[in-house]
Amino acid sequence: MLRLNSTSREIQRSDTDKLPAGVPNLQTALEELKVCATTDCRPPAEMAIKMESVGVAKGNGNIWTISLLGILAGFFIGLGAMFCTLVTTDIQIGFGLTKLVGGIVFCLGLILVVLAGAELFTGNALMVASRASGKIKLSQLFQNWGIVYFTNLVGSLLLVLVVFYSQFWALDGYKVGVNALSIANAKVSLAFWPAFARGILCNALVCLAVWLCFGARSVVDKIFAILFPITAFVACGFEHSVANMYFIPMGIAMAGQSEVLGVAGLTASQVANLNVVGFIGNLVPVTLGNIVGGTFVGGMYWLVYLRKERADEALIARPWLAGMFSRSQMQPQQAAYSDVETSALISVLARARDDTKFLAKLAENPNQALKGYNLTPDAKAALESGDVRWLESRVGTLDEPLRTWLTSRLSQEQW
Repeated sequence: MLRLNSTSREIQRSDTDKLPAGVPNLQTALEELKVCATTDCRPPAEMAIKMESVGVAKGNGNIWTISLLGILAGFFIGLGAMFCTLVTTDIQIGFGLTKLVGGIVFCLGLILVVLAGAELFTGNALMVASRASGKIKLSQLFQNWGIVYFTNLVGSLLLVLVVFYSQFWALDGYKVGVNALSIANAKVSLAFWPAFARGILCNALVCLAVWLCFGARSVVDKIFAILFPITAFVACGFEHSVANMYFIPMGIAMAGQSEVLGVAGLTASQVANLNVVGFIGNLVPVTLGNIVGGTFVGGMYWLVYLRKERADEALIARPWLAGMFSRSQMQPQQAAYSDVETSALISVLARARDDTKFLAKLAENPNQALKGYNLTPDAKAALESGDVRWLESRVGTLDEPLRTWLTSRLSQEQW
């Protein structure tokens, strides 16, 4: 995209001054063009907002769509793992350079996920920022993680099946199969805590790659944002749960091939850990580590860039209340009311506004809807009737949209 410099802006301003009065909105269009026509990446504060909004979209996504995209992500990461296995087979350029090359080609997987579009469990760890802001429920977060994790596994296993029957592993006199066997055997031989720690480091780098993509404005930007963090995690031997969903099952398949074992100079007893138990034994610590590493990245950037704006709202699980009211707007006598009740009132208002089922329930059966909230009878009565004046005496001045909602929408639901 072309970047407008100060000179071109001056010219456009002077040219605009000479335009006929009958040309509408041209000045506005030029102003918008000045904002859009830049190659600069987004600043971190904007990246944080985008991370939050992407998490909301994922949390509210259609289950069927998420499932299909999850299968694609498992397949894509598996392609990167397959490519890495091939390129590092019988490569004799030294330990460090071999790891470097393997890391570079493995980037194919995340490039496909980000640019082609897919749902990857490890990247979705950043959804914790949306949860911290209260924009998605904990149940939505866990539902997304559960669906995506399972479908990533399905996609990876589908690729293993296709690759196995393609006899890809027989290339270079079965040496590709030997490399796949060696990679998988090393992974299932890891103890719990080293696997857990490597999982943390891995997904910290993966989520940093995704984080950098939030600042990118072009395809090339995103590829370079992915390149170095992903290369680093692969080269350093860190553990990625979804990648292991391809690596280890492929190794299990190779352990049953006598030709591969013969070229490797191994017996079946030497790869006895390559089985379903060994697979699960690796996935459990690595997955937990991935969650910790991704949550660390998402949580830290939320604390840095969104905490001040969202902290109060995060306590009550609805960020749309930002700026709606503040303690400074409250009258002196309001300080006597407990923060517990105030938070409960705000929480109910927040939930009712963007949860239509709860709103309907509040209109039909207030006692049942408000069960579990620490509210006095007066507070319950005010919520049921939409008594704005009473509510403002407790929580401060409400913004106009919420006042309108309380006086009209709740009444409409009751009608």
